[in-house]
Amino acid sequence: MDELLSLGAFELAQNIARKKITPLEAVEAHIGRIEAVNPKLNAVVAERFAAARAEAVEAGEALARGDKLGPLHGVPCSIKETFAFKGLPHTGGSWHRKGHIADEDATAVKRLRAAGAIPLGITNVPELAMWSETYNTIYGRTRNPFGLDRTCGGSSGGEAAIVGAGGAPFGLGSDIGGSIRMPAFFCGVFGHKPSGGAIPLTGHFPRAVGPSGRYCVAGPIARRARDLMPLMQILAGPDGLDVMTREVDLRPSEGVDFKDRRVLVLEDMKAALTVGPNHEMRIAVRRAALAFESKGAIVEPWWSPKLAEAVSIWSSMIAEDSVSFSDMLGGGQPPNYPVEFLRSVGGRSRYTFPALIFGAAEKIFLALGDKVARRFIDLGRALRGELEAALADGAILISPTHPRPAPKHDTPLLRPFDFIYTGIFNVLEVPVTAIPMGLGPDLIPLGVQIAAARGNDHLTIAAAEQLEAAVGGWSIPVRSLW
Repeated sequence: MDELLSLGAFELAQNIARKKITPLEAVEAHIGRIEAVNPKLNAVVAERFAAARAEAVEAGEALARGDKLGPLHGVPCSIKETFAFKGLPHTGGSWHRKGHIADEDATAVKRLRAAGAIPLGITNVPELAMWSETYNTIYGRTRNPFGLDRTCGGSSGGEAAIVGAGGAPFGLGSDIGGSIRMPAFFCGVFGHKPSGGAIPLTGHFPRAVGPSGRYCVAGPIARRARDLMPLMQILAGPDGLDVMTREVDLRPSEGVDFKDRRVLVLEDMKAALTVGPNHEMRIAVRRAALAFESKGAIVEPWWSPKLAEAVSIWSSMIAEDSVSFSDMLGGGQPPNYPVEFLRSVGGRSRYTFPALIFGAAEKIFLALGDKVARRFIDLGRALRGELEAALADGAILISPTHPRPAPKHDTPLLRPFDFIYTGIFNVLEVPVTAIPMGLGPDLIPLGVQIAAARGNDHLTIAAAEQLEAAVGGWSIPVRSLW
């Protein structure tokens, strides 16, 4: 059973297809792990173990009959609560949707199930999926499997936590400001933010509209890098419903040669309102660069002065023609912020403090006017062109995923804009993969993220595979969960 908790999704699928293990054995091993760790983590907020066992039995019978098998036949997984899953809660962490049950599966969920995957449950998110920690007034707080006193990140924090703990070989996340990559980094696993518009978000709540519908993306979180591209190939492509989704050319990640390939290094974004990366993160970036240099890559530094305005660029581009966060937070109209802040101090507000801060900040930012926002939107588009030009010849870019490893709970409130190390790449629409780089002090995961030009998802995933081979990738937590 312990061995099953270390195999990747497609390794499990191969072992099932070859009848070395049964789907039920794979499912039971991961249910057992979730039951062991979830009381401490609070990552899985609604389980479907009985249904998963029944589906595993059916999968075993299909295998015995010689039926045609999907690529994930009998493989367990987890699903972020923001994706609709028929019969399970679908609240997005919002108090106003407490008790809401999905009546059909999101497109991405349908595609995974059609490929043979067996979801074990849904996982926790921040309120309206808009904060770098995972907690809300419906489900409570999710903890990091590598340190229960540390954040698992957000908004796909429950996904990364249960995958990082060994409870699922992969999961489904979404990302508008780092919501796949930051939790993946904090929890020591792989996460891929695809090129904009690759995977339909039909059935996702909250739903981004306008240009931000391209910046918010769905993508996989996995314990093995080699699972990322096959998962992307299952998930990607239009569904006829999400107008932001487009056809993408997902080339294989195998066989990518890094000899003579340019590897750009962005060690410090130097963005206003943030502090530069700490020593451990800088070392992780340099180790990744050296790994590619040893393969004959041409390593060179890269930075743009436009990155100094990254926070304002992201905020302006996300808000362009978008739905009001304040309205969503209040269930149709903005909350009474002074009253709710006072209630929050006494622990009596129906809203989380970060969501109130975000909503109030949105109102202040919008009050600055269209002229200010337009200047930052134009600056963001210029930055996008500059980065695309730098990456045009098949180069990749290494940068920190965050200025520091997983912080203690609530401390992100003191440095709320550090998410921009991941967030800026959303509005630039480039593919980015978060990659674990071993464990640092206190056995907390280190990591980097690697970007490439739009449409070159195969390059960032290939880079993840190379670094997994060089550094070792994910390892099951050995301290905090025992």
